[in-house]
Amino acid sequence: MDLLRQTLRELRTTVQAAAAGARDERACERLSDDELAAHLGSVAELVRLVEGMLLDAVGEAARRADNPVREERMTDRLGCHDLSELLQRTTRLSPQTVRRLQRAAVAVRPSVSETTGEVLDASFPSVRAAMVDGVLGVDGILSIVEPLQSTAPRVTASARRAAADIVVAEARGDGPDGASPACADILRIHAQAWACALDQDGAEPRERAAERKRHVTLGVATSDGVPLRAMLLPEVAAQLQTIFDAQLSPRVSFPPPAGADGHGDDGAGRSSDLEFGDDGPVAPLDERTRRQKQHDAFAAALGVAASSGRLPTIGGAPATLVVQVDAEDLASGTGYAHAQGCAQPVSLAVARHIGCGGVVERVAMAANGRIVAFGTGDRVFGHRQRRAIVLRDGGCIIPGCGVSAAWCEIHHVVEHARGGPTHTDNGVLLCWHHHRSLDRSGWGIRMRHGVPEVRAPGWFDASLRWRAVTTAPIRQRTRILRG
Repeated sequence: MDLLRQTLRELRTTVQAAAAGARDERACERLSDDELAAHLGSVAELVRLVEGMLLDAVGEAARRADNPVREERMTDRLGCHDLSELLQRTTRLSPQTVRRLQRAAVAVRPSVSETTGEVLDASFPSVRAAMVDGVLGVDGILSIVEPLQSTAPRVTASARRAAADIVVAEARGDGPDGASPACADILRIHAQAWACALDQDGAEPRERAAERKRHVTLGVATSDGVPLRAMLLPEVAAQLQTIFDAQLSPRVSFPPPAGADGHGDDGAGRSSDLEFGDDGPVAPLDERTRRQKQHDAFAAALGVAASSGRLPTIGGAPATLVVQVDAEDLASGTGYAHAQGCAQPVSLAVARHIGCGGVVERVAMAANGRIVAFGTGDRVFGHRQRRAIVLRDGGCIIPGCGVSAAWCEIHHVVEHARGGPTHTDNGVLLCWHHHRSLDRSGWGIRMRHGVPEVRAPGWFDASLRWRAVTTAPIRQRTRILRG
């Protein structure tokens, strides 16, 4: 007999009616700021109460799926491989969310005595009580219990429960410092502080466990790319996050003011040193997602590492990405290229991007595959040339980008394959993203008397003016003083 079905149906009908009425009357739009904030808190409390009911159900499903007799397991009777599959099907949630529900349910699920059937306390009774009262949802529960559970078995269960009681008081707004109810992130900080205080062995046991589990795995190449799976040590992840932050720091991007034409060259011989605006570089909004930006920052970091000269050699030579492409395909712009170590072919645009900053070795082969001749073209900018270009350009020359010179590649404005020299008058700094997307982004780059100029895409700047650009402090100061 389902004791909850009718109650849940009535609750669902009530919530549906309330939500529909609020939408039809545009209730949220009519609320004041204070009323809207109170509304957000009330809805979130309802969500936490419902999450508590869901965790109880997940906990009971976990208990029934743990039956030692396989045929009597709930999962087996319902035709599911395991509990995760059952929960995904019934809740329509992602595997990641299902795993979070399972971890939270373990902490708040009351155990049942196998001999007497008596209901026993949960691992963290105060956390469960806060869940029942709607004070804690899944996020809050995990923020408290996971740092404390990481200290087991070095810290006794009673000590962990006592620490949880204090953190739960912070969640209720009854903590020792008298602060208002804490959010999940603050609760995690409190729980981590207690975990450090209780764990006399410090972080070393956790670090040893983390070292055993660390890994980076490249998956099988697909038409969409190559999946990457990893478990990074905390300090390695922190270093990577620092690299991301260095390249992805928020920057203001805005269109040029209406009617502003600057003083750049408009194609008719009128030129100037001014950028897109007197207040700094201006550029259209970057449409990349944060995950895409992090990928590009990671790619730039790999490029910097590969070109540093500090990596171990392979066969006596620096680690080098080798890309093969047929000369006729390269000349015609059609066909495919092949990167060593990648099962999927890459486009000629990718091959040109890789080759732009690298050495091109021309290998002539006979019809039977015999190597007839080979030679290397001098197309790599030297360290002295790079330092000079850095002083001139400052960083990525696309206005509004802001990626520093250390993370930039040097682009041949006139391709080396088309006769462009490896000279400072033909090299400019571009970040990995703008270098990779230059052919299709609409940005134009040219050199005028040894000074790089850019032209924005037509959808952004209808005037299509060429404008001198730099972020080098000395050149900017000179421009200001001269202007």
